[in-house]
Amino acid sequence: MEPCSCDTFVALPPATVDNRIIFGKNSDRPCDEVQEVVYFPAAVHDNPREHLKCTYIEIDQVRETYAVVLSRPAWLWGAEMGANEHGVCIGNEAVWGREEVCNEEALLGMDLVRLGLERADTAEKALNVIVDLLEKYGQGGNCSEGRMVFSYHNSFLIADRNEAWVLETAGKYWAAEKVKEGVRNISNQLSITTKIDREHPDMRNYAKQKHWWDGKKEFDFAATYSYLDTDTMMISPGRYCEGYKLLNKHKGNITFETMMEILRDKPSGINMEGEFLTTASMVSVLPQDSSLPCIHFFTGTPDPERSVFKPFIFVPNISQLLDTSSPTFELEDAVKKKPHFKSKPDRRHPLYQKHQQALGVIDNKEEKAKTMLDNMRKLEKELFKEMESVLQNKHLDMDKIVNLFPQCTEDEIRIYKSNITS
Repeated sequence: MEPCSCDTFVALPPATVDNRIIFGKNSDRPCDEVQEVVYFPAAVHDNPREHLKCTYIEIDQVRETYAVVLSRPAWLWGAEMGANEHGVCIGNEAVWGREEVCNEEALLGMDLVRLGLERADTAEKALNVIVDLLEKYGQGGNCSEGRMVFSYHNSFLIADRNEAWVLETAGKYWAAEKVKEGVRNISNQLSITTKIDREHPDMRNYAKQKHWWDGKKEFDFAATYSYLDTDTMMISPGRYCEGYKLLNKHKGNITFETMMEILRDKPSGINMEGEFLTTASMVSVLPQDSSLPCIHFFTGTPDPERSVFKPFIFVPNISQLLDTSSPTFELEDAVKKKPHFKSKPDRRHPLYQKHQQALGVIDNKEEKAKTMLDNMRKLEKELFKEMESVLQNKHLDMDKIVNLFPQCTEDEIRIYKSNITS
């Protein structure tokens, strides 16, 4: 299943600089799929009988939901990755193993990402939300907008200002590992072995019933629920191992820019090309000092090496992210009608459209390509300098921050337009 890969990373002190937690994820999806960056404000839901329509199924709504910023495939309700106003970040990965994948419509892993962000103000509470929903509603359904059936179980990397959790699932069964320091990554394989800090109460008994574990030797979740030889996991040539090497190469000096370099790395395969490619990327800075803001960078476009990481900070009255929001098709939406996916509307948002035109220039006009990429990096460096200043001196210009991400997106589009038309 390696071609359908994603990678999610976290680095915690002492692996990072300035006592920060750094979260990063590449979302690797079908090459023609549009990913949007969208913001949803906090809300109170007074009707106790209110239901929430996720991608395929309805579930019970909760009384209060937190503000979230999401990077998501534009056709569905959930998200590949995102953050909430309390500094919780979540990314998910497709995983497969011995437990059969359910094609029946339930909650997608991407729905669980958004639900965890909307309903939890710490990483561990988000884990609780996800496993409770998994038990009640299950996971399943097509994860692709189209005729290709693409279903999987999910693993999650969940981080906040203080710690991170890895949560890996097989059907309704799960194991979780707490990460308090150093580095951790997940990819498209189960990776929790014998360090299990929380688990489904029937996980071991089910494995014994299926004859996957004899009940005597030390329990290894990845070895039991998948086909992995976990003794060789760290030396195999796969993406999980390559990501681990990149994190450890920079251990002790990891900044948000380091994390972006890792996400941009093509020799390792972390930055994917081909039928499945890196369609969007995210990096978050989570200072352990609660007086400092968390900063979340999103590309909203494919190939982070040829995209701009733009910052987002949660403050009241944020401007809507119009240039990274896809058109909606309420009456003819392929997800809402059955049978699903008989039509596939054009979901390209304004930034995506200009970025695709710009890639055409980059691929075919060497001189213009250099000018455009230089201008993109210059814009990015200015943004990084500005955000580092915010993190160092705690000063937020609220009038500027409410429009921060939209303004950065406009500046990026301006670079594309000037090179496309000149």
